[in-house]
Amino acid sequence: MMRPMKLAGSELMFGEGCLEYIKTSVHCRKAFIVIGGRAVERNGSLARVEEYFHDGGARTFVFRGVEPDPHFSTVRRGAQSMLEEEPDLICALGGGSVMDAAKTMWVMYEHPELEELDQILHTKPLPKLRSKARFMCVPTTSGTASEVSRSVVITDDDEGRKHGLGDMEMMPDIAICDPDVTRSMPPHVTAETGMDALTHALEALVSNRANYVSDILATAAALDIVRWLPRAYRDGDDMRAREMMSDASMTAGLAFTNVSLGIDHSMAQTIGGYFPIAHGRICAILLPYTIEWNSRDKWARGRYEGLAAKMGVDDLAQAVRDLNASLGIPSTVQDAGIDETTYRGSLRQMAEDSLRDGCTKTNPVIPTVHEFAEILERAYYGV
Repeated sequence: MMRPMKLAGSELMFGEGCLEYIKTSVHCRKAFIVIGGRAVERNGSLARVEEYFHDGGARTFVFRGVEPDPHFSTVRRGAQSMLEEEPDLICALGGGSVMDAAKTMWVMYEHPELEELDQILHTKPLPKLRSKARFMCVPTTSGTASEVSRSVVITDDDEGRKHGLGDMEMMPDIAICDPDVTRSMPPHVTAETGMDALTHALEALVSNRANYVSDILATAAALDIVRWLPRAYRDGDDMRAREMMSDASMTAGLAFTNVSLGIDHSMAQTIGGYFPIAHGRICAILLPYTIEWNSRDKWARGRYEGLAAKMGVDDLAQAVRDLNASLGIPSTVQDAGIDETTYRGSLRQMAEDSLRDGCTKTNPVIPTVHEFAEILERAYYGV
């Protein structure tokens, strides 16, 4: 079935210094700013964002405390604050967790009748948004691309499981990708979020919904990430590398939000619901094994080989392994510190959950539950 593409919202800004766009062009009465921890306060990003809003005549309210892998209880608390503050603009200032949480808060603010996570997940399509507020993202990492994505991942409070939802209605209206905001990312976060972006690009490239436009976006993003991520990792003050990673992450996001992802994300999101591991880290570890599995499909193998040729390498999976090693990312799930007994005991259930994940249906070849378990086991031991 043909699907319409949507390349970001109404306003997409990128490049060093573009944060000032808030002052000159983002008009609102009251901005509700969602943040995670104190990093954006310590590095001055929050102060700058608030200053630009104030210079433009807007009032601001800051909601703090979005945790990594945000829980629905946090989303509910934020939505309640929105109902009390009545903003006409919501601004997510943070990484993927902050942006995903803020998007879901926005849905509940616009539609208070959606009180539970299960209601939101099973309301398809989502009801129209923007009757109360527009939505803006200022990403502080270069990886998730939630600023140009229709998707969110939220963790339920009862079982600690991650749940994904995608709907074009949640595409942010405004995305401001200023690499200066990412300057303070520590090296391990730079590496992990950057590898998440590479995974987005490579999965979009072999998605069974891939098309002419998504191919251009995914290929360009992958080539730039492989080139610039090691530089950003080695020197966080290298603003050329920071800017290229910010742009490449956003470009990979434009690709995958239109053609979806694949089993790397299915397995990564599943493992992340069972074990405390950063999303980008587990995506990176799984990526070579995913490439090797997908290469049994002739079409996918040809696409990987074509990209490898552009990169000047013979084996894309090995190139990813080498890149991971240069970024301090382990080569196996076991080396990431996940307990063997617990992992093996969860293997069958994780395989079943991965098969059910929405990203699986756009993978070029769909594993069975048994085959998912084999991939998960191979990624654990590296055999």
